[in-house]
Amino acid sequence: MSVLDNWEQWKDFLANRLHHAENQGMDQSTINDLAYQIGGYLAKQVEPQNEQEKVLADLWSVASPEEQHAIANMMVKLVENNGTSS
Repeated sequence: MSVLDNWEQWKDFLANRLHHAENQGMDQSTINDLAYQIGGYLAKQVEPQNEQEKVLADLWSVASPEEQHAIANMMVKLVENNGTSS
């Protein structure tokens, strides 16, 4: 089972990676830029595995680059307080 198959597992995975990056000293601007790049990659290369990912993919596909940055930033905020390691 892929981490992408389950929305809660996906959020937990992202949160753990976010906390790791923060603990390694990565600043918020860099994290947000990486989230945008990952969002672009996922939108182009990975088939959505659940309803939430399908909604995000649909939103990403019609968003301007500025709006895509906003979506990526919101995903970072969504997972900031999730995960097992803070």
